[in-house]
Amino acid sequence: MGRLFGTDGVRGVANADLTAEMALGLSVAAAHVLAEAGTFEGHRPTAVVGRDPRASGEFLEAAVVAGLASAGVDVLRVGVLPTPAVAHLTGALGADLGVMLSASHNAMPDNGIKFFARGGHKLADELEDRIESVYEEHRTGAPWDRPTGAGVGRVRDYDEGVDTYVAHLLGALPNRLDGLRIVLDEAHGAAAKVSPEAFTRAGAEVVTLGADPDGLNINDGCGSTHLDLLKAAVVEHGADLGIAHDGDADRCLAVDHTGAEVDGDQILAVLALAMRERSALRSDTVVATVMSNLGFKLAMEREGIRLVQTAVGDRYVLEEMKEKDYALGGEQSGHVIVLDHATTGDGTLTGLLLAARVAQTGRPLRELASVMERLPQVLINVPDVDRSRVKTSAELTAAVTEAERELGETGRVLLRPSGTEPLVRVMVEAADIDQARSVAGRLADAVKSALG
Repeated sequence: MGRLFGTDGVRGVANADLTAEMALGLSVAAAHVLAEAGTFEGHRPTAVVGRDPRASGEFLEAAVVAGLASAGVDVLRVGVLPTPAVAHLTGALGADLGVMLSASHNAMPDNGIKFFARGGHKLADELEDRIESVYEEHRTGAPWDRPTGAGVGRVRDYDEGVDTYVAHLLGALPNRLDGLRIVLDEAHGAAAKVSPEAFTRAGAEVVTLGADPDGLNINDGCGSTHLDLLKAAVVEHGADLGIAHDGDADRCLAVDHTGAEVDGDQILAVLALAMRERSALRSDTVVATVMSNLGFKLAMEREGIRLVQTAVGDRYVLEEMKEKDYALGGEQSGHVIVLDHATTGDGTLTGLLLAARVAQTGRPLRELASVMERLPQVLINVPDVDRSRVKTSAELTAAVTEAERELGETGRVLLRPSGTEPLVRVMVEAADIDQARSVAGRLADAVKSALG
């Protein structure tokens, strides 16, 4: 697997890459590293452990719980809950550590482990690096210092997780959803219970799809990566809108009453205006990545909202938000972070806030989302090139300059080296799709010529 920790924890094929032995070892290592860092100082440590419904989550959960308890950490097992719910409960219950077992939108055979620090925040990179180092050291034979007797951790189920999390979500709503009919696609994932419960308690009439997880069907032809079922159901049921989550419900995409997709950029635009209206958009600023559609940037400029852009990845969005105390940020993929109410992307919260805006204004989602016009976007991956020379090639710089001159203010060019493969991603936006394709094709040729 190379370096274990990626941008979103440790992830791989369960029982092949990510084994029970690894899950146990990483959990013990995390407990020791946090103890060394002083996190457990002066009290008996507690961890919250949750998972999505994947079959492999059952044995991985057992391994994580065993590892933590063997290291002297008391464990609150919250069962199947969304990633943002585990993050919230880690903070709300005063736990020293949170652990979520999920591979998000990946196919069922995959799984992953994500650690949260006290308060429900992502672990610092240096702590992840230290956990990996300690894990490797002990995996190759160094013995652990193990507690005995009353020093071992105790394990109990925390059955109030759903109610605690749903109450938190409802407390974040500015208004109720009475009068709305909403279709929810839960991807047979972690939000299959809590999301319908929250929307129903908020006053909406709810129709559910993908809400019968069996451990094998997560993300299978449904959820935020497969919107066709939701689009058809919204039209069939005459619903006001549809909401789709992924397997661990940290993201949200939407569908308007006509069955048209509303992506993360459009959701951000709608929420930014709503939050500014109630003075909740601090510094009148929203944070997004460089992959956000140019139409989003133009819409925010027109509305007088400042846009701060980061590298691709919700972790970079969150870092910028926390550092500068911004209230709203997210990605085109539907990871939306409302920092006053969540420490990570929260798909259920995002969907509730979007629906609340529809209910509050009495305007259809289609009309609200039209605040921005998505410009045509063309993405070409150019393989087998030297990605390290993207910024230093004079030939490529000249080609980009010429493309930007041709597109003017109504287009945009982005060349981005892949972080994992020997390829360069060429992205072009323009007011006209044919122009976007033409410019992208020429730039792809230029990348091959300059870096091949």
